[in-house]
Amino acid sequence: MQSDGGLTPMEQFCGSRAVLSGPAGGVVGYAVTCYGFTEKKPVIGFDMGGTSTDVSRYAGQYEHVFEATIAGITLQAPQLDISTVAAGGGSRLFFRSGMFVVGPESAGAHPGPACYRKGGPLTVTDANLALGRLLPSYFPKIFGPGENEPLSTEETMKHFRKLTQEINHFLSTNQSSSSASGRHHSEMSVEDVAMGFISVANEAMCRPIRALTQAKGHDTSEHVLACFGGAGGQHACAIARALGMKTVFIHKYSGVLSAYGLALADVVEEVQEPCSLQYVAGSYSELDRRIEELSQRCDQILHKQGFSSSQISIEVFLHLRYEGTDCALMITAAGHPSNAHSCRSGDFRTAFTKRYLKEFGFTITDRPIMVDDIRVRGSGKSGIRSKVQPKEGQKSPRPIKMTQCYFEDRYLDTSVYLWENLSCDHSIQGPAIIIDKNSTILVEPACVAHLTEDGDVCIAVGMGTQCVLGTELNTIQLSIFSHRFMSIAEQMGRVLQRTSISTNIKERLDFSCAVFGPDGGLVSNAPHIPVHLGAMQETVQFQIKAAGGSMQEGDVILSNHPCAGGSHLPDLTVITPVFRDGMSAPVFFVASRGHHADIGGITPGSMPPHSTSLQQEGAVFTSFKLVTGGVFQEKAVTEALMAPAQYPGCSGTRNLRDNLSDLRAQVAANQRGCQLVGELITSYGLEVVQAYMGYIQSNAELAVRDMLKDFARRRRQETGSLEVEAEDQMDDGTPIRLKVQIDEQEGSAVFDFTGTGTEVWGNCNAPRAITLSALIYCLRCMVGQDIPLNQGCLKPVKVIIPPGSILQPSQNAAVVGGNVLTSQRVVDVIFRAFQVCAASQGCMNNVSFGCEKSGYYETVAGGAGAGPTWNGRGGVHTHMTNTRITDPEILESRYPVILEQFSLRPDSGGKGLYHGGDGVIRKLRFRSPVVLSVLTERRSTRPYGLHGGKNGVPGLNLLHKTDGRVLNLGAKNTISLDPGDMFSLFTPGGGGYGRVDEQDEDHQLPSKRRCLHELQDTV
Repeated sequence: MQSDGGLTPMEQFCGSRAVLSGPAGGVVGYAVTCYGFTEKKPVIGFDMGGTSTDVSRYAGQYEHVFEATIAGITLQAPQLDISTVAAGGGSRLFFRSGMFVVGPESAGAHPGPACYRKGGPLTVTDANLALGRLLPSYFPKIFGPGENEPLSTEETMKHFRKLTQEINHFLSTNQSSSSASGRHHSEMSVEDVAMGFISVANEAMCRPIRALTQAKGHDTSEHVLACFGGAGGQHACAIARALGMKTVFIHKYSGVLSAYGLALADVVEEVQEPCSLQYVAGSYSELDRRIEELSQRCDQILHKQGFSSSQISIEVFLHLRYEGTDCALMITAAGHPSNAHSCRSGDFRTAFTKRYLKEFGFTITDRPIMVDDIRVRGSGKSGIRSKVQPKEGQKSPRPIKMTQCYFEDRYLDTSVYLWENLSCDHSIQGPAIIIDKNSTILVEPACVAHLTEDGDVCIAVGMGTQCVLGTELNTIQLSIFSHRFMSIAEQMGRVLQRTSISTNIKERLDFSCAVFGPDGGLVSNAPHIPVHLGAMQETVQFQIKAAGGSMQEGDVILSNHPCAGGSHLPDLTVITPVFRDGMSAPVFFVASRGHHADIGGITPGSMPPHSTSLQQEGAVFTSFKLVTGGVFQEKAVTEALMAPAQYPGCSGTRNLRDNLSDLRAQVAANQRGCQLVGELITSYGLEVVQAYMGYIQSNAELAVRDMLKDFARRRRQETGSLEVEAEDQMDDGTPIRLKVQIDEQEGSAVFDFTGTGTEVWGNCNAPRAITLSALIYCLRCMVGQDIPLNQGCLKPVKVIIPPGSILQPSQNAAVVGGNVLTSQRVVDVIFRAFQVCAASQGCMNNVSFGCEKSGYYETVAGGAGAGPTWNGRGGVHTHMTNTRITDPEILESRYPVILEQFSLRPDSGGKGLYHGGDGVIRKLRFRSPVVLSVLTERRSTRPYGLHGGKNGVPGLNLLHKTDGRVLNLGAKNTISLDPGDMFSLFTPGGGGYGRVDEQDEDHQLPSKRRCLHELQDTV
């Protein structure tokens, strides 16, 4: 079985193409058994196992992706589009800083959940057992050290009683703050706690389902939920109800459906080859010829494996995209037969435009369609299908026993049935439990289950009773609201990625989306770009003050000025107020920030290395009305984007079309956020939503205070002091100094940057918002657990930044490097003060090139610093950025450049007990005249090691001229290149952590000298 859902002969098996073979078997299983039964309604696969839950979608054809990140490793291979969330039956349960947390840690098979009698922790399985939803008498006696005992309800309840005491103690000790406002917390029972964890786990599993459907323009509620996996049946009704689904389908082999799917899968042979043709009439004959050749190759291979012609089906795909964009879609012409204006295999143009409109909400009619690849998938069908004789039985099903199950706020009498005793004419009213040899199904109240003729269970999901939620704090709902707010920001990000057009946003993912309260305070920021975290809050709050109550529904504001909370000018922030009927002021704000590849200025890419004033860096927006009364102000924003041309040596934007398209995409993303916030308010009421907004911010504040108290306690025991300090320098010698004074009793701290160098004549000045972003990122990392990213993280902290310094420059200071360089140094200084880890590469290695008509910009990875228990990763982005690098094929096809080398830089990480990560080597050879700009740091200073670890190797920027000369470009430069010139980038390595013994240290010195000699050889 392969990850793409097809079988392959054993001698052709390849491990990298079968990493998801188990989940893929499940997709095949429900696609074959469920899709036909549901009258061709699209199906969501919900596979809940022991450690995680996999979700997928099927609507008549398998949805494939060709790149996915699995366990932190990116694999490029055909695979079914399966999303995984770390919430399974074995996911551990925690109560942290007032919030219920499920996973991502798992108890595993050993020791397993607490009920396994092997000393394991509390898990989701234990929660279901505590609520009476699992019946130990129907499980085999294979538990305990001797593997001969039943599940232990006693062990589960003992753990839950202890955890409930801890939760009630937390609530009572925090009673004083709530009592002041007249709110009181009643004690929680064991059942309340267990039910709370189930609710939080369900919400965690709903998030990837919403993403899988809504991110591609589908309505989640119009799907059937096909539930399988050992733990899935216990959560199916609740998940479906939360998502608005009306039907749950559970196959009779749901506990082993992945294995069953393997037996039903087709043998698949795929061939694919690149293509660079336009999809126009002049190319149809060539496309038909190549499609025919590939089809014959698949047909011949399957014939050799014993399939007859009647068993073989051929499916043709074209990998299509609009010219000038990087978002290609793998398109089949199924349902779109050929005509006089298409190739013989079908009308791919119509199929492509319909799919593009469905997923992205628009089409680009004035651009030709390009064919990147031709793919042919041949399937040899075995014809194996499971046929079951319908079983008819008694008029009404008889339960084998009655039990008590806990739902929401009370126990209910629950009927228990054995699946094998049920027949196709039986209906079962919830609450009920249906038990099979491999799974347990919970039919919740207001749901009705019946058996199909094939012996499967189909559940009609009712709405049930809706509990009215008040404004008082409910710790369970606190966790659920945290998921909901984060889901809004994530869905905004997916809309922005879908509807944008530029490489920077759609492919490199250089954007962030967030939700803000009526005061502009950050409520939820999706995990996009760390350097945007605190800065966006400053931007929203500036606009609230600037508007002075003049904002109207239908207005959208554009801003990028550093004095208005901007990071640097290419980062354009689009802000939309959220209004409610009867309210004159906004009740929430949503915002999106995206890096535009060019907004004018003195160099292509708008990242000039030697800018000395803000005007040289591109178009400036302070409080610009991008949309007024629902009308996009295209003329006005075009004039503003072209305005930099009025300054000497400057140009207006060099890519206006992409700027306008991406701004529209940001407006669309914000509109989606407004819609989702509105739906949340409609469901719960404005007062409740705003109350939980405040509780979530308070929760983040509490987590940071706990971290500061714990650090202060350890610091006092070790040194007797509650003060830490650190210093590092920029390449030009400008110091960044930090002194932190911690209050152990309050869990607060003063971060004082007094002594930091003055504003520089250059662009490494960082607006105040950048320092706040770096600080909120560092605090979030040091907390060491998953907490909401919001303004509460900064509430225990006072920040002192001297005006006129490099961290709070004057209004018109150049700042383009502060966002991408100085921000990294601020992080290094904070982590050095707290002794968290060695320095990472300390740079984003900004490279831009282009001409007057277009520009390209990228940031390049380096080495991560090592820490107390880990080696630093090599070739990764660190700290304040996490953008992707552009694919080599896209880079070379769209721009006049050849990627000669892209590899790790050996021995560039600092040595130590734990090694720093290696930097990278990236060599670009240019095919036409361009202007190249490099904006980098850590070229003369080295990333520091910690606790005896060695420093990382600094970076190096070299230019190879066609006449044989090799030039050192320095850290920051702009130069005109000729065809054939090559730029070589050597990025810094991370620092090492921990001292090694003298013998090892002596051995490493010649290794470092060899590294320098090797570097000289490469240049």
